Amino acid sequence: MSERKVLNKYYPPDFDPSKIPKLKLPKDRQYVVRLMAPFNMRCKTCGEYIYKGKKFNARKETVQNETYMGLPIFRFYIKCTRCLAEITFKTDPENTDYAMEHGATRNFQAEKLIEEEEKRIQQEREEEELNNPMKVLENRTKDSKLEMEVLENLQELKELNQRQALVDFEGMIDQYREMEKREREREKEEDEREMKEMLDRALVKRLRESDSDSETEEESSSKQSNKSSSDKPTDILTADKPTEAEGASAGGAKKAKVESWERSVGTLGGKGALGSLIVRKKPVMTVSKPSSVTETAAPISQTDSKPATTDASKPVTTQNGSSSLSLLGAYSDSDSNDSE
Repeated sequence: MSERKVLNKYYPPDFDPSKIPKLKLPKDRQYVVRLMAPFNMRCKTCGEYIYKGKKFNARKETVQNETYMGLPIFRFYIKCTRCLAEITFKTDPENTDYAMEHGATRNFQAEKLIEEEEKRIQQEREEEELNNPMKVLENRTKDSKLEMEVLENLQELKELNQRQALVDFEGMIDQYREMEKREREREKEEDEREMKEMLDRALVKRLRESDSDSETEEESSSKQSNKSSSDKPTDILTADKPTEAEGASAGGAKKAKVESWERSVGTLGGKGALGSLIVRKKPVMTVSKPSSVTETAAPISQTDSKPATTDASKPVTTQNGSSSLSLLGAYSDSDSNDSE
């Protein structure tokens, strides 16, 4: 399979290159090339800085009547990025560098200036020695004196190095490392000791708190046991209740605490309790009754005449000493006899 893009051309066997006409191009013709700025420069027109490595579409031409050892010198034309002023520079094969020619000034070329100054001084010295033998002698004396100073300085440096060579740098480094190690161990021991002290203080505090808690629990349990031993379940039945007179004398004081068994069962004086068993005497009718009934009815009227003064919680007694319940039974028996 043949290549898609063929760079070579086919030349037939009868090809004669001498028949191809030659183009007559000028020697100072220009080409458009793509290049980067070889050094930092500043435009003289607007003061714009152009850094090294910035790309330009430059025009290239060969400098006429100027070569270096048979090598041609090329000139490049670029435009400022701000004011579009033309800047030119050319190659410098002698110094393997580029030389600014027109439109800008080169920056940061101190090293190059120093080298040029040294070359200039050397050329001037050679010219002076060429025509003045006394100048040659003076220059040789200065050179020898400078050489002696340099040798002395070198000898001092050698002696200094020999003195420093006796110093054991490895031993010094090992000693420094040992000191650092001891310091770290000391800090570690201090940290452990402080931590142990803190834990001991926390443990003592916890033990004290636990002891106080146990003491309070023992005191509360002893109080409860004493209270339970002193109190009996039947004490609530034998305890005296505050009378109505005491409640009235108290005025705006709070009411006595009602026990749970009183709230659930009630007292004897309540309407829904045993107080309903007491029957009041009805008005006396003209019907004659047995003497036994009349004798027993008289005390009932006495009990009915003062219902508010008696306490409902206590059983009502008659003059004969019998309870109201027995009177109720006798009254019911008399009623049954009358009906018969």
